[in-house]
Amino acid sequence: MPKIKTLKGAAKRFRVTGTGKLRRNKASKSHLLTGKSRKRKRNLRQPGLVSKADTARMERLIPYL
Repeated sequence: MPKIKTLKGAAKRFRVTGTGKLRRNKASKSHLLTGKSRKRKRNLRQPGLVSKADTARMERLIPYL
């Protein structure tokens, strides 16, 4: 069996936590920031986790991470 290629765009966007979950950055932090509250922008800085429904799909994109 040949090795599975890693989707490099996905590998740059996701990291694995110590417990094996996938960590991701939150969206909506690049532009149109004046209409968002200070609290909302501060919470967007914190990383989020990939949902359980999407984890299997992400693990196919990043098989060796």
